[in-house]
Amino acid sequence: MPTGGQILVDCLTTEGVRHIFTVPGESFIAALDALHGETAIRPITCRCEAAAAMMAEATGKITGRPGVALVTRGPGAANAVSGVYVASQDATPMVLIVGLPPRRMDGLPAFQSIDLDALFGGLAKWVTRISSADKLSHTLARAFRTALSGRMGPVVIGIPEDVLSEEFQSQPASRTAAVAIAPQAPAIDAMQTALASAESPLVVIGGSEWSEEAAQNLAVFADRFDLPVVAAFRRQDHFDNRHACYVGHAGFAIDPSLAAGLKAADVVIAVGTRLGDVTTQGFALLSGAEPDQTIIHIAPDADDPASTVAAKLSIVASPCLAAAALADLELPSERPPWGIWRRDLRAAYEASLRPRPTPGDVQLEYVVAALNTALPEDAVLTNGAGNYAAFLQRYFVYKMYGTQLAPVSGTMGYGLPAAIAAKLAYPQRTVVALAGDGCFQMTASDLMTAVQYGLNIVIIIANNASLGTIRMHQEQRYPGRVIATTLTNPDFVQWAESCGAHAERVTENAQFIPALQRALAADRPAVIELITETEAISVRETITAIRARAPKSDTP
Repeated sequence: MPTGGQILVDCLTTEGVRHIFTVPGESFIAALDALHGETAIRPITCRCEAAAAMMAEATGKITGRPGVALVTRGPGAANAVSGVYVASQDATPMVLIVGLPPRRMDGLPAFQSIDLDALFGGLAKWVTRISSADKLSHTLARAFRTALSGRMGPVVIGIPEDVLSEEFQSQPASRTAAVAIAPQAPAIDAMQTALASAESPLVVIGGSEWSEEAAQNLAVFADRFDLPVVAAFRRQDHFDNRHACYVGHAGFAIDPSLAAGLKAADVVIAVGTRLGDVTTQGFALLSGAEPDQTIIHIAPDADDPASTVAAKLSIVASPCLAAAALADLELPSERPPWGIWRRDLRAAYEASLRPRPTPGDVQLEYVVAALNTALPEDAVLTNGAGNYAAFLQRYFVYKMYGTQLAPVSGTMGYGLPAAIAAKLAYPQRTVVALAGDGCFQMTASDLMTAVQYGLNIVIIIANNASLGTIRMHQEQRYPGRVIATTLTNPDFVQWAESCGAHAERVTENAQFIPALQRALAADRPAVIELITETEAISVRETITAIRARAPKSDTP
């Protein structure tokens, strides 16, 4: 009879899982043995469970199906928390499987024992422990269904090692399908009534549940009603940025004209997004508290009482079906009167794409502009957290859905694992990761994972020898008093080459495009190190300028 490990693998195969991201542990040897000779699922051996969990999260984000990580108990599970946190914040379907001590150790201080409920209870949609092999099939099916239902998110399953070696005759359940919720016609009618009386409406799109078809449907709706469309934080690929209705990204360093537009909007249709802290600029721009602003929230969890935004109309619906319903709406007899409003916001967005020069021989605004023209439309760009990412999200023009992998949670180290996951999911697509020197080193050891599996991704490291975001905040509050944000870095080129990657260093703008062309043509992972100036601390300001305007009273 099959072992629990074989049942686990069979269930994951039924769910369409193609890759399991893991750092092997003794608590799931039977599951590893079941993978021996398996052709449908490929185990990906990572260097740290944090990266493995981030790869699983990125898989869920780019494919729409739960990514799976398999980690060991104790420190392995603790390392994976960061990836589960990303999935929780970003509403990404993900399943984390944790090998546990054998059942005979229940209630005892076993080696590497851990309380999964205490560790993951505030992050995961469901945390459970499988007590016997006969429960594997049912529990895994429920895990995938939970990850995909409502507001998507992570599920954590603990499996004792002896359950994985226990024999039981079991048949996997059928593949889990996400349950899509169509918007109710009266709710859409109410939305259209509110829109009919608007003078300055706009649409904000985001969330994890989306598709290229949804993007096209929303474009039909926006074009027909001449509506400006704003991308929520790090969801720029939800709408073709070249479209005349696209007016910008509500992220960090938001364009002042867009911020003013969000605050001035009298009707806001939020599709898929929760309207979080960054998108609303600390809940100041879109709170729903303004008497002259009507927020219409369309999302699977639009009726969540914990929402910080006071929507006047909450429509519980799957974003993709909502976009289809919006595309079917017909115009009233007269053309909407807000065409100038949309054109002005679009003009401001186009103006914001004109690079503002920053100090240094290598300028990130130039690098991003080069990427924008050199990469194919379906190229996937990934990044973690840091001020370098603001250049990407200010100047890159996203052309289609599924081309942006970035953590809404602002998690450092995400770019490289996400790039690995994207390349495994879509081997024929170009994948480029951007990282700061500090961000890259969070998960840098997993460059060897990319090398081991022959993944020809490109990693661009902006090296300014600093943790730039925190340095910027230091300078804003305590100008000149720099502490703990300066980095001593390795020689990234020599290090990458020692791993087996192609590597180059760029010290001036003119070197970047030839280096990028060689990196894209490499048959292995490629690293491009950019030597950038710390003075160029952000998209808008230099350290010198920040110090000059810092309040003297803030300086001890």
